[in-house]
Amino acid sequence: MFLRSAQSTLRLDEKLDKMVPLQKRDQFDNLEKHTQWGIEFIEKYTKFVKERSEIEVNYAKQMRNLSKKYQPKKNSREEEESKYTFCQAFQQTLSELNDYAGQHELISENLTQLIINELSRFLQELKSERKTHFHDGRKAQQHIESSWKQLEASKRRFERDCKEADRAQQYFEKMDADINVTKADVEKARQQAQMRHQMASDSKSEYSSYLQKFNQEQNDHYYTNIPSIFQKLQDMEEKRIEKLGECMKTFADVDRQVLPIVDKCLDGMTKAAESVEPKTDSKQVVESYKSGFEPPGDVEFEDYGLAMKRTVSENSLSNSREVKDKSTGKGKGKLWPFIKNKNKGSGPEDFSHLPPEQRRKKLQGKIDDLNKDIQKEMDKRDALTKMKDVYVKNPQMGDPASVDPRLAEIGESIEKMQSEVQKFEGWLAEVEERMPSKSDTQRRSVIYETQNNATTVSNNCAQDRESPDGSYTEEQNSETQVKASINPNPTPSTPDDDDEFDDEETLPTIGTCKALYPFEGKNEGTIAIAEGELLYVIEQDKGDGWTRVRRNEEEEGYVPTTYVEVFLETNAKDSLKSA
Repeated sequence: MFLRSAQSTLRLDEKLDKMVPLQKRDQFDNLEKHTQWGIEFIEKYTKFVKERSEIEVNYAKQMRNLSKKYQPKKNSREEEESKYTFCQAFQQTLSELNDYAGQHELISENLTQLIINELSRFLQELKSERKTHFHDGRKAQQHIESSWKQLEASKRRFERDCKEADRAQQYFEKMDADINVTKADVEKARQQAQMRHQMASDSKSEYSSYLQKFNQEQNDHYYTNIPSIFQKLQDMEEKRIEKLGECMKTFADVDRQVLPIVDKCLDGMTKAAESVEPKTDSKQVVESYKSGFEPPGDVEFEDYGLAMKRTVSENSLSNSREVKDKSTGKGKGKLWPFIKNKNKGSGPEDFSHLPPEQRRKKLQGKIDDLNKDIQKEMDKRDALTKMKDVYVKNPQMGDPASVDPRLAEIGESIEKMQSEVQKFEGWLAEVEERMPSKSDTQRRSVIYETQNNATTVSNNCAQDRESPDGSYTEEQNSETQVKASINPNPTPSTPDDDDEFDDEETLPTIGTCKALYPFEGKNEGTIAIAEGELLYVIEQDKGDGWTRVRRNEEEEGYVPTTYVEVFLETNAKDSLKSA
């Protein structure tokens, strides 16, 4: 009986052996690897978005630096040039470029908030959920394995008890058939066999109980617990993929949201480019650099076939200069507007270093600025006066006397600025009186055509208005007027022949001077001097800061008045020779 039960138990064991490999079909290891790869992919995508965000930030920073680099500086030439339409268009382009950079900063900010931060939070939740699901799966596996081990132990115990019961039964039957064995031994063998049978029966009951329990747990494991865990893992994976898809969509939407603003920036650049007006800019150039000088007259023909009757004292200097000019191929020339001024300082306060028209504009601008400042100070004075009236009417609000020092200070400032305005207005009136009108120009051209001598003297005076450093003076050369009166019939000349006239007519000496400092004399029309050198003075300073001197019969030119000490004497030339 026990053999039959053991055989049936073995058949049941074979069935269980076929069921055990099903545990390996759960593919927990593969699922664990796949979900881990999914998490790593999210981390990889997050890193990608971070790098894109950093690129946008760096790009925006470089754009802003570029825009700032080319912005016009204050108190510089670039700021003065902003009046041209093409400069204004460039400034507008820089402004739009700055806004364009701001949109890239917005892209970076949105990428960080909507994708990077969101994925970082989601990744933490995903890792925690995955850990929980796989912990539950391993726990279920451990439980079913534990149940299986208990079943295996009960099965082996039942098998052992059956074999021992079978041996005890065989031993009892052998003892019972042996006539030489005592009755007591047979009884003992019978009791032993019965005990073994009872133990086998108990093991069978225990094994059967464990088997039923295992089958139930195994059924729950494979049909309830594991499917539930797998379903949760599947939901987790689908949620991960869905979140990744949403972030990819957001990645594109972040760029799409700024496109309207970017289009406006580009439209602004296009509009700025279309606002460039070449004619307006060219008029600005004309207006800025209009000098106000009269154009020179026509050059007359000189007939060298006629005898030139001049004394040696009158033409010795001009002859030597003429030979020198022909040998070098250059004329001295005194058309001061065309001389390059190497002294690029701020210039004198009255802007006398500028051409007439530019000087007039500078003076007018200075007057306008001073009037604006005066108006501001007057507004401050009116406000303080009202405050003082309030204090007088309501002493508890303040002391009226506390306002007086400030009112006195403002009054002094206004008086000072008004005196400045009067000074600049005087200079402006002087410039406007000296500037020729169109009728004056026409009248002078008629006089030039009819009276060559008068035109020559007039043109000499006009050209002598400009000093070598570009400063403008209106006073006429007294020596030239004297020579014109002495020689009533000079050789006809034109305004452009003034240089030859100056070269041919040697100016008289009116004094001497001693050089206090060395002067290089690089500008056209100037002369180099050494410290301590003694020179003749042939033309006094006319208010432009330059004195005309002569070294010998061949060299003469202008030197700064502050560089020499002038001695006006009656017999200066004789005293210089004796020295």
